[in-house]
Amino acid sequence: MEKNKTIFITGNRKGIGLHLTKYYLEKGFNVLGCSRGNSEIQHPNYEHFICDVTDENSVKETVRQAKKRFGTIDILINNAGIASLNHSILTPGSTVKKVFETNFFGSFFFARECAKVMKNHGGRIVNFSTVAVPMNLDGEMIYASSKSAVEKMTKIMAKELASFNITVNAVGPSPIYTDLIKVVPKDKIQELLDKQAIHRLGTFEDLENVIDFFISDKSDFITGQIIYLGGL
Repeated sequence: MEKNKTIFITGNRKGIGLHLTKYYLEKGFNVLGCSRGNSEIQHPNYEHFICDVTDENSVKETVRQAKKRFGTIDILINNAGIASLNHSILTPGSTVKKVFETNFFGSFFFARECAKVMKNHGGRIVNFSTVAVPMNLDGEMIYASSKSAVEKMTKIMAKELASFNITVNAVGPSPIYTDLIKVVPKDKIQELLDKQAIHRLGTFEDLENVIDFFISDKSDFITGQIIYLGGL
């Protein structure tokens, strides 16, 4: 990886996104980030944008401004996402709409706009799925369905963007202790961990490892892949 490459990380005000932002700044990358609020990060190689990932025009303008900051975008990490834990019968339509708009529409808007920037020089797009997709976890129908759509988007975009030397892959984390899972009952988390080959929570370092692999210069022949953490 060339240290001066530029990475855009969506949804990076806290949790995984914030950790990855600090991680790649420490490794010498230029980093762009966005969230609905201001960021705590102050760094000469960082620029933050206020952006609603569900708003197509907001994403277009954000990517346009982001390109200006460092001249290009080499890597997109589509981290922004929300979860929902509820029985399908009890899930209101407003929740379905919000989850899909954030997880799928937001990922698509950013992937599409960043691909337009990358198409002249190649690039890397890393999307986020979840182990809830292959595990078919009860209570996570809406969340898993939205991420299943992200997986299909990943595989088809990988084919469509290959001629531009843009790879598109996804990582499917097992639970990592962030705000996203604090509201999930401990017995539900344990039930999930028991189904994994490796019975522990994921860590930020586990994620770093997979993302580093996807964005490596040596990984230009790796595309359309979903890597799940923890072993299923």
